[in-house]
Amino acid sequence: MTFSIVARCRKTGQFGMAISSSSPAVAARCAFARAGVGAAATQNVTNPALGPAMLDRLASGKDAQTAVEEAVSGDGFAAYRQLIAIGRDGPPAIHSGPNALGVWSSARGEDCAAGGNLLAEESVPQKMVTAFDASDGTLAERLISAMRAGLAAGGEAGPVHSAGLLVVDERDWPYIELRCDWLAEACPIANIAAALKTYQPQADDYVTRALNPAAAPSYGVPGDE
Repeated sequence: MTFSIVARCRKTGQFGMAISSSSPAVAARCAFARAGVGAAATQNVTNPALGPAMLDRLASGKDAQTAVEEAVSGDGFAAYRQLIAIGRDGPPAIHSGPNALGVWSSARGEDCAAGGNLLAEESVPQKMVTAFDASDGTLAERLISAMRAGLAAGGEAGPVHSAGLLVVDERDWPYIELRCDWLAEACPIANIAAALKTYQPQADDYVTRALNPAAAPSYGVPGDE
């Protein structure tokens, strides 16, 4: 009931992931990234603890394949889990247990990996990877391009209702974190894409606000002069 992509940007050092599902608040349970370390998704019958478990192993210097294998082996329910991870170097890694729901598949690129379950078409993850590799712009914009391609290829078997976009840069906190936790009728991926257009031009300024409030710009909101 989910499709997602994790990725890195070799030019900026950013990591990120994007995800969508028919379930509510999918990004709250499934989206993980850590500055300087990597990005990870834990989905299907989800155990959110596996996201930090993969990132901890990446942070210790293990490659993505080892991080995924060790995280899921310690869980005890590997057959139900679908995990995706990417680190600073080396290929991304994917685990899809045999009890993944419905039609499920995955695909890898050099700097990204995508996977999904309860998909409309087995080709959805590969279409996402192809779109990411062919796209330009920031990491966030390329992740949105991938999600749109996945949706155009059929996405989930039913309508999606939630989505999320997470990007980390140099700091411990997210550089961009946008979520649409529930839309009954409209498309949550389109909602996230629209939010990105507003937020992305201000993202660096919010970092400045954290590090040096005296240098932070005003946006002309009431009370902010």
